[in-house]
Amino acid sequence: MRKLQKGDKIGIFTPSSPASVTAKVRYERGKAFLESKGFQIVEGSLTNQIEGYRSGTPKARAEELNELLRDPSIKMIMSMIGGTNSNSLLPYIDYEAFRTNPKLVVGYSDATAILLALYAKTGIPTYYGPALVPSFGEFEPLVNMTYQFFESYFCEEQELPYKIPMAEFWSDEPVNWLEKTREKTFYSNEWLGFNDGIAEGRLVGGNNNAMYGFIGTEYFPTIHKGDILLIEDSMKNASIVEKNFAMLKLHGIFEKIAAIILGKYERFDDLGTGRRPIDLLLEQLDGKNIPILAEVDMCHTHPMHPIAIGKKVRIDTKMKTIWCIEDWI
Repeated sequence: MRKLQKGDKIGIFTPSSPASVTAKVRYERGKAFLESKGFQIVEGSLTNQIEGYRSGTPKARAEELNELLRDPSIKMIMSMIGGTNSNSLLPYIDYEAFRTNPKLVVGYSDATAILLALYAKTGIPTYYGPALVPSFGEFEPLVNMTYQFFESYFCEEQELPYKIPMAEFWSDEPVNWLEKTREKTFYSNEWLGFNDGIAEGRLVGGNNNAMYGFIGTEYFPTIHKGDILLIEDSMKNASIVEKNFAMLKLHGIFEKIAAIILGKYERFDDLGTGRRPIDLLLEQLDGKNIPILAEVDMCHTHPMHPIAIGKKVRIDTKMKTIWCIEDWI
């Protein structure tokens, strides 16, 4: 594969929620934003289609993705948005098409199921990163910051090791989804280190609630000793977050990994306990001295930085840095 270039085609697929219908204004804004940057947007066959809570049946949604995977003119495939049931597509995806004609496949949230399954079945990296509607349908200045990270990562040549930049500020305030009503509240940014250490390893993971839907199946990558686990989630309460962390523990993942990157948890509800996601995670580790870099911007908050699933990174929890140490494209 080569870097993404201006003029390249980006195919859009809708693995779950039909946001081109339910958030049409934001969809059109995101599409226009990427077109203004010089990319050609190819709408998947389920764009502007809705079937209640989803864009179509599992087979129809998989076929939309397969059509994009089989199209040699498309350089990148980006998810429209997340949702709840992208795991329904996994038995029907044309993994051989992806193996024989690799593309940059990027998305986050519920699209985690697609990203990890493609990687598990082919060994070809996929990318946890922006999605069309939530990321590029956002307003300035946050959309510009997300795009700056996107362009730096996918379009520009970088020398290794490449340091993932940390944004100066961030927001998860739930305003301005369709139309801009006021400026969002911005928060000073800081990544937090726990269990001081430096670790290098293959990055795997994504949205924890999405992983809950297919972990332990043939579509979930085998976790190896020394891997670095990315975990993030959105609009969950402490009870659900504890359950999802415990799931990882019960599958033995914490016995193998060398470090954890914990994303910011958008609009987290502590249910009056005062506990943060990091506190609930540390409970599940039972005193294991696994280095953790928390509050990282690879998640549902804005801006967002992309990162490759299946490629090696280095994290330093004392210096609070993430470095890409292997070519990711």
